[in-house]
Formats: sequence, C-alpha cells, structure tokens
Amino acid sequence: MSTKHEHVIGSRNHPEASPVRVIRASHSTNHQSDIRDSEDGIGACGWALVILSYIVFILTFPFSLFVTIKVVQEYERAVIMRLGRILPGGAKGPGLFFILPCVDMIIKVDLRTVTFDVPPQEILTRDSVTVSVDGVVYFRIFNPVISVTNVENSRVSTQLLAATTLRNILGTKTLQEILSDRENISHSMQTHLDEGTDPWGVKVERVEIKDVRLPVSMQRSMAAEAEAAREARAKIISAEGEQKASRSLKEAADIINQSPIALQLRYLQTLTSISAEKNSTIVFPIPIELLSLVRK
Repeated sequence: MSTKHEHVIGSRNHPEASPVRVIRASHSTNHQSDIRDSEDGIGACGWALVILSYIVFILTFPFSLFVTIKVVQEYERAVIMRLGRILPGGAKGPGLFFILPCVDMIIKVDLRTVTFDVPPQEILTRDSVTVSVDGVVYFRIFNPVISVTNVENSRVSTQLLAATTLRNILGTKTLQEILSDRENISHSMQTHLDEGTDPWGVKVERVEIKDVRLPVSMQRSMAAEAEAAREARAKIISAEGEQKASRSLKEAADIINQSPIALQLRYLQTLTSISAEKNSTIVFPIPIELLSLVRK
C-alpha cells in the first residue's frame, strides 16, 4: 500500500488532510460522495439551532467553558459532528478546541499502534493436515474521519478480518510451507489485510505468526519419521567409514608387501605402544610362513 497516508498523523505543523484528499483514486466514488455529502449545509433549522447554542453559551459564560472547551492528547484526534454532520477540515487536535453545547458531538480517535492476538484457528492445510495457528497483528488508524464514518468499530472489524485472512491464506499452504516459510506468509497476510482495511482508515503495519500446533498423533508420526531418517543416515555414514577403512588397509598391506622390512618396523612400533601401558607383557610374533611350514 502506498505510504502517502502517513502524513495524516504527523506533527501539529502539518494540518489534518481533508477526507476527500486522503482517499486514494482507486477507491470507489461512493466513499468520496458520502464524505462530500457530510460537508453540505445544515439547513435553516440547523443554523437556527447553532445560533441558539451560541446564545446559551453567552448567557452561561463563563460556566459554559467547562462544556465547550475540549482537550485532546498528542496521539489523539477529535472528529466533531455538528447536528450529525462532520465539520469541514477533518479531525481536530492535538490541543485545545471549541465546541458548541447541545449541537456538537466529539469522537476521540487514538492514532497509536494497537496490537491484538488472533485467536487460534483450526486450519486444514493443502496436504490434508489439521493444524492450529495463531498470530499477532499491529495496526493504527491513519485517517480518523474515515475510521468513524466508514466502519462501526475499526478494531473489531480488523480482528475479524485478520482471523478470516489467516484461515484463507494458510488453507492454500502445505504443512511444510507453514513451518518453514512463516516470513512470506506473514508478508502475504499483511498485504491482504492492508488492502481490506484501507477503506476503513486503518493501516496494518505488521503481522506475525506466533505458534503452529500439531495434533499429538501427527507429532508422534513426525518424531518417528525423523528418528528413522537419523538412523538411516547413521547406517550410511558407518558403511562409508567401513569402506574407506578397508581401502586404507588394502593400501597399507600393498606397501608392506613391497618392503618386508616395513613389517619389522611396524612390529617394533606395536611393542612400543604395548610397553607404554602394560610393560610386563612380552609379545612374540610368529610369522605366517612358519605356521604354513608346520601345517605341511
């Protein structure tokens, strides 16, 4: 999603953008026309009520200041509705602002990043494995006016959409992809959520997969499969070691056969190694040729 929405929640030196300018050109014209209609005149009866409200304010001054002066924090914006219509200029704040008694209603919107947990979802993967997956979503409101006018409760709506998106995306993945490719899955979820919540004035900043729970029977099967794979690799490594050792022994025997004195040197090295541990042991080698003569 384009990042041009982020100037809406900037410092107080940048005034709040109007609702019509913030909406991207790709949105349907229904959203724009609805917000334009809210900026139309309030009619003669409405102006009469506004004038009456000013008279009440003047007559009850200075006690009316406790009702008409409002304060919003740096991280908040106030959407003012006068006789059910949003005032031109968008949301107000931060700081002090003035409202008329009896005709104005304010709705405070928090612009800070909000976090919520996606409840564990029972999902059937593409390879017919049932898993339970939960996650966490970070989002914030980038346009207070749209979040008030286009959706009843932006937080609850985002939570329900996140749970549905999690089920839809993971249902197209295999178990191996879910376990090994969480980063791409999180990015895909963020993209889909951002597109869905953009008409609500909500920006999804980050989505993370917290945990993937497998059935106990599947865990046992995977553990048995992993153990069998490890045993197979161990046998292969042992066989390869035996093969290399046999080749080395053959090469050593060929070298000793070419030089008879090498066998005598090997005999002396063996006596040295034996005497280092058991110096009371005496070893007398018997040549193979002598045994052959005895048999004859």
